[in-house]
Amino acid sequence: MPGVYKVLYGQARKPHKETHHYVKPLEDAVLQGQAVYRELERLKKEGFIPDVVYGHSGWGAPLFIKDIFPNVRLLCYFEWFYRSNGSDVGFDPDEPVTIDDRLRIRMKNAPILSDLYSCDAGLCPTKWQTSQFPFEFSSKLTVLHDGIDTSYFSPRPDENPVWPEIGLDLTGVKDIVSYVSRGLEPYRGFPQFMEAASIVLKRRKNCHVVVVGEDRVAYGKRLPDGKTYKQAMLEKFEFDLTRLHFTGRLPYDQYRRVLRNSSVHVYLTRPFVLSWSMLEALSAGCLLVASDTQPVREVLENRQNGLLVNFFNPQEIADRIEEGLDNPSEMKIIRDNARQTILERYDLAGLLPRHLAWIRS
Repeated sequence: MPGVYKVLYGQARKPHKETHHYVKPLEDAVLQGQAVYRELERLKKEGFIPDVVYGHSGWGAPLFIKDIFPNVRLLCYFEWFYRSNGSDVGFDPDEPVTIDDRLRIRMKNAPILSDLYSCDAGLCPTKWQTSQFPFEFSSKLTVLHDGIDTSYFSPRPDENPVWPEIGLDLTGVKDIVSYVSRGLEPYRGFPQFMEAASIVLKRRKNCHVVVVGEDRVAYGKRLPDGKTYKQAMLEKFEFDLTRLHFTGRLPYDQYRRVLRNSSVHVYLTRPFVLSWSMLEALSAGCLLVASDTQPVREVLENRQNGLLVNFFNPQEIADRIEEGLDNPSEMKIIRDNARQTILERYDLAGLLPRHLAWIRS
């Protein structure tokens, strides 16, 4: 980009294998912060003194900014503060929280707490995510979402449901149920979705299900037997595999084509960071069947701009999917309201100027 000077930093090493597992994330953050410091030290010797440094908290990059530039304004983007109760951890009753979990989670906040102390101001994307941070730092935090490009993620009913890049052609298919997640994992309700999809596919012989995402765990724990959750769910439930399509990770234009052709889009999440894909789906005019959890409730009102369901109830998820498929004309107002929600509250065109004004202030 014209006028933008890019500098890449590299960690000197990874955390030692012998490091206590509570402390490994902190050691990794320190190593990243140290690498950033060294690059900034070199730039400082060349005469570069910034007015503002804006860092993404949690992984270590902003840790030592105030040590190299004591007088600079340090801004931090804060996504999540880890808690051992009241949010994602302990949400699933089948995953009891051990004392080991509690101690590990407390230590995971160490680099974030250092950034909260050092920064002059911080930004969080949603009210729900902001509510996770300690109250004593609330005066430093502003709630402001990054924004969704509503001109790009727009409804397009005439877009053909064909993905030649991956050999998928759903031309003539009336009912397309979509699901999107970076990783196919319990944090985003993948097991519950797959059970619901199995029910819907058995009931509706002309329905197809499209699953977008990598067959890995981005958040949470892996299965102890080494299987992926995709493998486990395909073994556990019956599917007509000619109507269940795993696309893997898709480029933006192909992913947008999935949203634009979706009859019902399913988004499930534990009480955790809200996925940008949910907001992009709303912007594209999708009919959302979504979990009745705190991050979702900040955006959706049941039967106004989406259909809320119990995260743990695959039968209810399947029933709401079918309700959406059976009543397209009645659901049009919900789709329209979904798009309007993003236009009014999450449109990049309105939020980016506010974001820049916050930085300048």
